[in-house]
Amino acid sequence: MGPHPAVAAIRLAVRRALAELAAEAGVNLTAPAPRTHPAPAPVPVTSTVPAATAASGAPAALPGGGPAATRLIGNARRHPSGLPRTPAAPGSPLVLVAVSGGADSMALAIATAFEAPKLGLRVGAVTVDHGLQQGSAERAQQVADRLRELGLDPVEVIPVHVGHQGGPENAARDARYAALDAAAERHRSIAVLLGHTQDDQAETVLLGLARGSGARSLAGMPAHKGRYRRPLLELDRAATRQACAAQSIPVWDDPHNSDPAYTRSRVRHEVLPVLEKHLGAGVVEALARTARLFRDDADALDQWAALAERDLRTGDGTLDVGKLSELPPAVRRRVLRRAALRAGSPGGDLFARHLETVDQLVTGWRGQGPLHLPGGVEVTRRCGTLVFRRQSDS
Repeated sequence: MGPHPAVAAIRLAVRRALAELAAEAGVNLTAPAPRTHPAPAPVPVTSTVPAATAASGAPAALPGGGPAATRLIGNARRHPSGLPRTPAAPGSPLVLVAVSGGADSMALAIATAFEAPKLGLRVGAVTVDHGLQQGSAERAQQVADRLRELGLDPVEVIPVHVGHQGGPENAARDARYAALDAAAERHRSIAVLLGHTQDDQAETVLLGLARGSGARSLAGMPAHKGRYRRPLLELDRAATRQACAAQSIPVWDDPHNSDPAYTRSRVRHEVLPVLEKHLGAGVVEALARTARLFRDDADALDQWAALAERDLRTGDGTLDVGKLSELPPAVRRRVLRRAALRAGSPGGDLFARHLETVDQLVTGWRGQGPLHLPGGVEVTRRCGTLVFRRQSDS
């Protein structure tokens, strides 16, 4: 008897992502990783999760929060599938999984622990403690202990300080990615896997639409950007919860995910259900598909803008206004954005309204004075060119 369909779907998605990573890392996929020590004896499986709970599809709770299984699984232990796993050789390329303890990241972690050793990859994990709730340090440690039981190694808990710049959600995100970047460098990881699902993608598209952002924002989250991979973007959130329940994997539901004080929470629990009710099922999938289509368009326009910028940049690094004016608006604004970023304007604070104002220096020139962009960047039209510079450098 095969695994639960949700478990199989998640393993397949993870296997594809890991196979790409293994190929990029030059891992020999035709030969199994050498065994460095005898496989451990099967670990007795015990569970305090009632059969009715597992069958209902409701995931178990973390220690201290209700019934939970005590299976020991992972790279070097017996997996819930019943198949023993042989660890990858020491020194093999390492993949880190970012784990919050929720169903999405736990399902990703257990699937990665199952699939990675077969591809000659080691698996570790990082859980970030944002310190935003009472008892967060203890919960983060519980998540780390559970991951070690799953066989992931190394496993690290990283406490971070969340500031206030850009609002609480953006500040937490910035702190989290800084911690993950540092962990990846410290452990020399070839990639960090993130547990974002199709539902997260749909929420991101709606948030971009509400902000009046351009195609790049509506393109949502990429499946692959730099060291980060999102294997579960084609799967919905329900699949991860079903997979955790089927394998008796305890999860933790972050109360921030249902707190209406957070914009994404309101989109998740209020906006999307209304859309599903009035437009019919399939809204989440349709929004995710929209993101894919926008991403293809945005990638093509970005490539065009990169080529155009090389052609119109003058010898002193300014932009030729005459050549800029000949470009289609979508390409021209991308060139302006690239110039602003190069001058030091932070991408997270540079919005469409800023670029539209800069665009007026090209298409609606009436002798306007310097414009000021986020990050202390000043834009001036001078002698038929646009000059981008940081005020601190002048």
